[in-house]
Amino acid sequence: MSLRLDCHVHLVGDGSSGDGRAFELRTPWNRLQARFLLREAQVDAAYLDGGLDAAFEAALARHIEGSGLDGAVILAQDVPHDEAGRPLPMAGFLVPNDAVLRFCARDPARRIPAVSIHPARPDAIDELERCAALGARVLKLLPNCHAADCSHPRHAAFWAACARLRIAFLAHTGGELTLPVLRPDLEHPSVLTLPLEQGVTCIAAHGASRSLPWAKDHVADLAALCRRHPNLLVDNSALGSPIRSEAIRRLIDTCGDRIVHGSDFPVPCQPVWPFLRGHLGLSDWREVAAVANPLARDAVLKRRLGFGEASFSRLALHMGW
Repeated sequence: MSLRLDCHVHLVGDGSSGDGRAFELRTPWNRLQARFLLREAQVDAAYLDGGLDAAFEAALARHIEGSGLDGAVILAQDVPHDEAGRPLPMAGFLVPNDAVLRFCARDPARRIPAVSIHPARPDAIDELERCAALGARVLKLLPNCHAADCSHPRHAAFWAACARLRIAFLAHTGGELTLPVLRPDLEHPSVLTLPLEQGVTCIAAHGASRSLPWAKDHVADLAALCRRHPNLLVDNSALGSPIRSEAIRRLIDTCGDRIVHGSDFPVPCQPVWPFLRGHLGLSDWREVAAVANPLARDAVLKRRLGFGEASFSRLALHMGW
């Protein structure tokens, strides 16, 4: 039986453990966002002033164990790079690959490491091979926030290495509201064309849904891309949010047999928005809202929304895990 997974779980921290994690709290809006995220993670906001690494890891370990799933894919976060491979300031937060690899090594049966490597880095392939040797199975990037033009021909060798190493590529698609966006043109799912052509299993995070009411929605284009590429999957992470919840029914109708389960933890998972859009009945809303564990709550929400049990095991089955 294939593993039932949450394919989209963030590790965050302040670097208090000495592993290089960092985040930006430059504005009152940033601090408010951070408090919402920590409340969802069930971590005291006092840790914003120090000691967040250990507190967040303890909470995340507890949530994974009590999620009712077999495991979770834990995400690193690289810094953006320019076209010449020079590092740029971090995109909201930084989680080095080694931080994720160490966290996952403490419970390898339930924690699958997803490293983050900008393909323009001079050491991109070397770092990919190093991380794969240490257990990495997934690569995570936000092309629009990392300024990663994934389909530029110069990155073909990097994607060929991903395919050879059996590293899946989890890529943010659609708009982004939480992190600074450097390349808005790279939110379109066509950014995955070259990795797909190189044989990489790609996962379009958030189903290319919009993040703001006036932003462009790319669900139809994503569905067309799925028809052309059998190695393209779609994750349903953050679809309980106010704006992305609009895309739930269309994603089920057009990409239902490609959807994999993801929460986007610690992004808050609340059933109120799908309920207000008519995707949930009152009894389902109450049932979901009563679940304390945030990873378990998101899994129950996705079941009640109609994503189906196959979405939980589809990634592991596709990858042969």
